[in-house]
Amino acid sequence: MKIIINGIHANLRFSSAHMIPCHQFCGGIHGHSYHVDVKVDGERGGPFGFVVDFKTVKAIVRDMCKKLDHKLLLPEKSNEIDFKSKKRSLKFVIGDKEYKIPREDCCFLPLSSTSAEDMAEYFAEQLFQALLQEEADIKSVGICVNEGIGQGAYFEKTA
Repeated sequence: MKIIINGIHANLRFSSAHMIPCHQFCGGIHGHSYHVDVKVDGERGGPFGFVVDFKTVKAIVRDMCKKLDHKLLLPEKSNEIDFKSKKRSLKFVIGDKEYKIPREDCCFLPLSSTSAEDMAEYFAEQLFQALLQEEADIKSVGICVNEGIGQGAYFEKTA
């Protein structure tokens, strides 16, 4: 059995800036109004026969979105970004471009890129791990991180 949550209608959204270093069009800082669609596949169980409670899934994903909202998303594992300082002022270099941004305006992610593809995998992994704590019998968690209407990347984490 699968449950599906539409990110636009369930308010699973965040607005953030990011960049894809060295990419011809996406190499500069730019932003998106993201929304996150969720699919959870598992066995029905518990007193109500739920795969997992919708409220639980939405709360977890909303919390993740809240941490990213109105931040510059930076991939900690990027080979292209040379971080010079991560203190009050974040300083980093990409090629011949130097950046200095207030640390509080940034969110570091344990990724090599902040592409929709990597963000979808990150969300799926995080949600999957959180749902394991709920004692639900989950087979897979699918996440689509949409950079806009009709454009996103989908990743499925399987048990």
